[in-house]
Amino acid sequence: MIRTRGLTKRYDDHLALDGVDLEVATGAVHGLLGPNGAGKTTLLGILAGLREPTSGSVEVTAERTRIAVLPDTPRFDPWLTGREVVDLARRLVDPTGPTEQVDDVLAQAGLADAADTAVGGYSRGMLQRLGVGCTVVGDPQLLLMDEPASALDPLGRREVLELTRRLRGSATVLVSSHILADVQDVCDSVTILDHGTLLFQGPLEELLVGSATPRVLVRCRPPLEPVVAALDACSWVQATSRSQPDEVAIEVTDIELAERHLAGVLSDASAHVISLAPEAVTLERAFLELTK
Repeated sequence: MIRTRGLTKRYDDHLALDGVDLEVATGAVHGLLGPNGAGKTTLLGILAGLREPTSGSVEVTAERTRIAVLPDTPRFDPWLTGREVVDLARRLVDPTGPTEQVDDVLAQAGLADAADTAVGGYSRGMLQRLGVGCTVVGDPQLLLMDEPASALDPLGRREVLELTRRLRGSATVLVSSHILADVQDVCDSVTILDHGTLLFQGPLEELLVGSATPRVLVRCRPPLEPVVAALDACSWVQATSRSQPDEVAIEVTDIELAERHLAGVLSDASAHVISLAPEAVTLERAFLELTK
């Protein structure tokens, strides 16, 4: 659905995008991640046709009239009702579409009870959900979403994520978000940018398995100093850290070596072990290790 080659965007002396080669498969839900200033919003603007690249090529196979964009702070005429806003979006992009779709979209966005209320009285979270409704009512082939859940409470986030998940296969979704748990929940693949440079692109599982350092969490009764000293002396231990008084996080070079020798090291250190287990790799930890 999306392919860029050598995509570069420069604002005077600032290089916002530096030779980005982006690929997003048709029907995928793809996460676009990066620290503030990484170039995510600039990239979305170029893909939407709202900004011109300085150099490089952009190929988007979706019909121009079936590309929907959700900005991070959607705004609407305050005197219109929620139903009128969504119906206006439908008329602009799909005037022959069924009017019943407006009510369906409002219900999916959790706004059925506020459909006839003027949007000037909507909260920030309600406006965010209304924006999602406007983008999906026209049955888009490509949906570009910039921080779609940033202003939502947990229930609103869940509704937006579920709506996004349902689009998989019927539309291609490129979602930029700082809420990494949400990206991990709904995305098949991710792209990570930092200072305009592409650091990673591929399946989410590949990032989680291949990027983060294996780590084991051990809980012991204090004192932990002898335990930490014994672990630091092991050649297969890369680093240790303590986030809790009774917990040690062990970064290891080889998880199989850790599984084979960890119990013996703890026994030799006379550790009173409460629990030990490999730490599940989260997208947040993989992201932080990749961008630090």
